Amino acid sequence: MNKKPVIIGITGVKNSGKTTLMVRLIETLSTRGLKVASIKHDAHQFEADTPGTDSYRHKAAGAFASAIFDQEKLLLVKNGQYTVAALLPLFDGADIILIEGARHTPYPKIEVLRKGNSETPITDPGLLLALMTDTGFQLEGVPSLGINDVDGAVALILRLMKGPSA
Repeated sequence: MNKKPVIIGITGVKNSGKTTLMVRLIETLSTRGLKVASIKHDAHQFEADTPGTDSYRHKAAGAFASAIFDQEKLLLVKNGQYTVAALLPLFDGADIILIEGARHTPYPKIEVLRKGNSETPITDPGLLLALMTDTGFQLEGVPSLGINDVDGAVALILRLMKGPSA
């Protein structure tokens, strides 16, 4: 029986520390034996391949989709309009899916607030699982963790995985 993965967003303004938090959460949760998948939303267009590689040349020649794989991994670049919901089935077998960015998705979120970078949350307060911050900002009903309190964030995630009775 496949249990659905817990899906959690990591939000914050640009340069708030989202990627650093994502990496630290992935490392910590993975070392606990959990299968963690990640999705990164980019608000700008990005270059998905490196000029000069075969797959880049395929895309540059006009392929609407290009894949490269070996015995251990797959990389797919495909033109189209995508949503987080459309990507979730690609992560079958994950225990947790962490989404960096994509603040308008309906999943619970941990937002990073960094002094001098972001003073108030950008996430819908009803979806905030926690704030991770080095500011004094508090939001009623939302736990505030230290900006480097990865263990505290992991504890919240594990509680969410156990369900409402935990």
